[in-house]
Amino acid sequence: MKKNKILLAIADGLGDRPVECLGGKTPLEYAKKPTLDAIASNGSSGIMDLYKMGTPVGTDLGHMLLFGYEYSDYPGRGPIEAFGEGLELQAGDVAFRANFATVDAEFSVVDRRAGRIRNKTVELAAALNGMQIEDVTVIFKEATEHRAVLILRGPGLSQEISDTDPKIEGVKYKEAKAKDANPAAEKTARILNQFLLNANEILLGHLVNKEREARGEMPANFILTRGAGIMPNLRKTADDLKIKAACVAAESTVLGVARLAGIKPLTDSRFTGNMDTDIVLKAKTAVEALKENDFVVLHFKSTDLMGHDNDPEGKVKAVEIFDDMLSHVIKGIESMEDNIIVALGSDHSTPCERREHSGDPVPVVISGKNIRKDDVTTYDEIAAAKGGLNRISANMFFNYLMDYLEATKKKGN
Repeated sequence: MKKNKILLAIADGLGDRPVECLGGKTPLEYAKKPTLDAIASNGSSGIMDLYKMGTPVGTDLGHMLLFGYEYSDYPGRGPIEAFGEGLELQAGDVAFRANFATVDAEFSVVDRRAGRIRNKTVELAAALNGMQIEDVTVIFKEATEHRAVLILRGPGLSQEISDTDPKIEGVKYKEAKAKDANPAAEKTARILNQFLLNANEILLGHLVNKEREARGEMPANFILTRGAGIMPNLRKTADDLKIKAACVAAESTVLGVARLAGIKPLTDSRFTGNMDTDIVLKAKTAVEALKENDFVVLHFKSTDLMGHDNDPEGKVKAVEIFDDMLSHVIKGIESMEDNIIVALGSDHSTPCERREHSGDPVPVVISGKNIRKDDVTTYDEIAAAKGGLNRISANMFFNYLMDYLEATKKKGN
């Protein structure tokens, strides 16, 4: 019998709701997606609640659940972002997810992503890295596009502080506040607030921002933070299951969760978080990874971005690019000796009308020669609900995939 291997293709934020300008269809229903439909026709479909019905999750938690973790394992977004950028946390370090942002003279947020800055963030991050505030050292590193990672390293710090990102434009950033009366939390909030002011002063005068303003672009003159966390000692799911696994992605969050789970991260500068990502190279990288691994994750981001931007037509286009990427994967695995099972899923829904993650379920598929086939012939939120997998959780979905690798343990005698 041929050995089973699995490719899990994840379209970030894929799920949506009916959109009026698309004739009452979701972007996934509206898009031309022959490859995705063919995959659905050759397997079993269902809909998946990442955590619980009606409960939105973040990209970080969504991927943790897809990689075999429980909600109780979640350490916060900051540590995951740090792992994604290859930063090793020490005991007591507090890590944050951060954005380069644009604020006005009154510290009102003009753009949470500094015009989606993509260039020269390395230089901006270097200007902030190594800052000393009281007895705390600041470690700051750029991530994908406007994203960054902030680590506070020093004695007596706490993760129990509030976010500074207001998550909307046109209002002042939020000062960090301690969530409890613990002196460590109060100290951490004080240090973080001082860092934000220091960073603003440094960034305002930075040559990169002077050049951006001269071109009529938004200056990246502020840092917004959220997701404070201290890394717990977590098991690596891939090691526990004794499988070899890899993850092809661009976004540091996804790569961070992969590292956390013992899944080898595979990335390239030509992989981006947007529609200009090199889908041919991504597909080739995933196919090559299947030769050496049992389980390969192929991640695609721009479906999520289009939902956040309330751009239904853009999300349709993103779905069609995702479909094209999968067509290259299918061609690549046709000649492989192993039996490749293709699974489709997502980490959450990002409805255009909402511009944010929602608790709507996402469509999933498990497809291959040895997979039970249902009557579903298209890949979308409505058709998938009629499929043989029914309505399942992310943990159930992951376990089902692992059973095809014969990695899950038998219960009972």
